[in-house]
Amino acid sequence: MEQNQKNSLAAQLGKIISADSTVNQAEEVRNFYKQVIGWEHTEVNMGGYSDYLMTTPDGQPVAGVCHQAGGNEGLPPVWLVYFQVSDLQESLTTCRTLGGKVLREPSGTGIGSYAVIEYPKGAICALSQM
Repeated sequence: MEQNQKNSLAAQLGKIISADSTVNQAEEVRNFYKQVIGWEHTEVNMGGYSDYLMTTPDGQPVAGVCHQAGGNEGLPPVWLVYFQVSDLQESLTTCRTLGGKVLREPSGTGIGSYAVIEYPKGAICALSQM
Protein backbone atom coordinates (compact mmCIF):
# COMPACT_ATOMS: atom_id res chain seq x y z
CA MET A 1 0.00 0.00 0.00
CA GLU A 2 1.38 3.36 -0.95
CA GLN A 3 2.10 5.96 1.72
CA ASN A 4 -0.72 8.24 0.47
CA GLN A 5 -3.25 5.43 0.87
CA LYS A 6 -1.98 4.69 4.39
CA ASN A 7 -2.24 8.36 5.32
CA SER A 8 -5.74 8.57 3.87
CA LEU A 9 -6.92 5.53 5.86
CA ALA A 10 -5.32 6.82 9.05
CA ALA A 11 -7.08 10.16 8.61
CA GLN A 12 -10.44 8.34 8.56
CA LEU A 13 -9.95 6.37 11.81
CA GLY A 14 -12.45 7.32 14.47
CA LYS A 15 -14.69 9.11 11.98
CA ILE A 16 -18.45 8.80 12.50
CA ILE A 17 -19.57 6.85 9.44
CA SER A 18 -23.24 6.24 10.17
CA ALA A 19 -26.03 6.28 12.73
CA ASP A 20 -28.94 3.86 13.01
CA SER A 21 -32.03 3.82 15.16
CA THR A 22 -33.44 0.34 15.73
CA VAL A 23 -37.05 0.43 16.92
CA ASN A 24 -40.31 -1.52 17.00
CA GLN A 25 -42.29 1.04 14.97
CA ALA A 26 -39.78 1.78 12.21
CA GLU A 27 -42.36 3.28 9.84
CA GLU A 28 -43.56 5.74 12.52
CA VAL A 29 -39.99 6.71 13.41
CA ARG A 30 -39.07 7.06 9.73
CA ASN A 31 -42.04 9.37 9.14
CA PHE A 32 -41.29 11.41 12.29
CA TYR A 33 -37.74 12.21 11.16
CA LYS A 34 -38.85 12.88 7.60
CA GLN A 35 -41.20 15.57 8.94
CA VAL A 36 -38.94 16.97 11.68
CA ILE A 37 -35.61 16.98 9.79
CA GLY A 38 -36.68 16.93 6.16
CA TRP A 39 -35.08 13.59 5.30
CA GLU A 40 -36.22 11.31 2.49
CA HIS A 41 -35.89 7.53 2.56
CA THR A 42 -35.08 4.49 0.46
CA GLU A 43 -36.32 1.05 1.43
CA VAL A 44 -33.71 -1.64 2.10
CA ASN A 45 -35.11 -5.15 1.58
CA MET A 46 -34.32 -7.29 4.58
CA GLY A 47 -36.14 -10.39 3.33
CA GLY A 48 -39.72 -10.18 4.53
CA TYR A 49 -39.62 -6.55 5.64
CA SER A 50 -37.78 -3.34 4.80
CA ASP A 51 -35.51 -1.12 6.83
CA TYR A 52 -34.94 2.47 5.77
CA LEU A 53 -31.89 4.34 4.53
CA MET A 54 -32.55 7.97 5.43
CA THR A 55 -31.18 10.51 2.97
CA THR A 56 -30.96 14.24 2.47
CA PRO A 57 -33.40 15.62 -0.13
CA ASP A 58 -30.61 15.36 -2.74
CA GLY A 59 -30.10 11.64 -1.99
CA GLN A 60 -27.03 11.67 0.30
CA PRO A 61 -27.20 8.83 2.88
CA VAL A 62 -27.23 10.11 6.47
CA ALA A 63 -28.73 7.44 8.74
CA GLY A 64 -30.76 4.27 9.02
CA VAL A 65 -34.07 3.48 10.68
CA CYS A 66 -34.32 -0.25 11.31
CA HIS A 67 -36.84 -2.72 12.68
CA GLN A 68 -35.96 -4.64 15.82
CA ALA A 69 -35.90 -7.86 13.82
CA GLY A 70 -33.42 -10.25 12.27
CA GLY A 71 -29.83 -9.22 12.98
CA ASN A 72 -31.04 -6.07 14.75
CA GLU A 73 -33.19 -7.89 17.29
CA GLY A 74 -32.24 -6.89 20.82
CA LEU A 75 -30.36 -3.69 19.91
CA PRO A 76 -31.26 -0.76 22.16
CA PRO A 77 -33.83 1.72 20.74
CA VAL A 78 -31.35 4.61 20.59
CA TRP A 79 -29.43 6.41 17.86
CA LEU A 80 -26.48 4.06 17.53
CA VAL A 81 -23.44 5.89 16.16
CA TYR A 82 -20.89 3.89 14.12
CA PHE A 83 -17.20 4.80 14.43
CA GLN A 84 -14.61 3.66 11.88
CA VAL A 85 -11.75 1.45 13.14
CA SER A 86 -8.92 -0.26 11.29
CA ASP A 87 -9.01 -3.59 13.16
CA LEU A 88 -12.33 -4.52 14.75
CA GLN A 89 -11.00 -7.50 16.74
CA GLU A 90 -8.18 -5.40 18.19
CA SER A 91 -10.64 -2.66 19.17
CA LEU A 92 -12.94 -5.18 20.86
CA THR A 93 -10.04 -6.69 22.80
CA THR A 94 -9.02 -3.21 23.97
CA CYS A 95 -12.64 -2.41 24.90
CA ARG A 96 -12.82 -5.48 27.14
CA THR A 97 -9.37 -4.80 28.64
CA LEU A 98 -10.50 -1.30 29.62
CA GLY A 99 -13.65 -2.60 31.33
CA GLY A 100 -16.11 -2.13 28.48
CA LYS A 101 -18.59 -4.70 27.23
CA VAL A 102 -19.22 -6.10 23.79
CA LEU A 103 -23.01 -6.10 23.49
CA ARG A 104 -23.11 -7.49 19.95
CA GLU A 105 -20.30 -9.68 18.66
CA PRO A 106 -19.00 -8.85 15.18
CA SER A 107 -21.35 -9.17 12.27
CA GLY A 108 -19.23 -10.41 9.40
CA THR A 109 -15.46 -10.27 9.10
CA GLY A 110 -13.05 -7.79 7.57
CA ILE A 111 -14.17 -4.65 5.77
CA GLY A 112 -17.73 -3.70 6.72
CA SER A 113 -17.92 -5.88 9.81
CA TYR A 114 -19.29 -4.19 12.92
CA ALA A 115 -19.94 -4.76 16.60
CA VAL A 116 -21.76 -2.89 19.37
CA ILE A 117 -19.90 -1.93 22.53
CA GLU A 118 -20.68 -0.28 25.85
CA TYR A 119 -18.34 2.06 27.68
CA PRO A 120 -17.87 1.03 31.35
CA LYS A 121 -20.20 3.86 32.47
CA GLY A 122 -22.98 2.96 30.01
CA ALA A 123 -22.57 4.86 26.72
CA ILE A 124 -23.24 2.62 23.70
CA CYS A 125 -21.80 2.85 20.18
CA ALA A 126 -20.90 0.64 17.26
CA LEU A 127 -17.49 0.07 15.68
CA SER A 128 -17.11 -0.76 12.00
CA GLN A 129 -13.96 -1.98 10.31
CA MET A 130 -13.13 -0.08 7.12
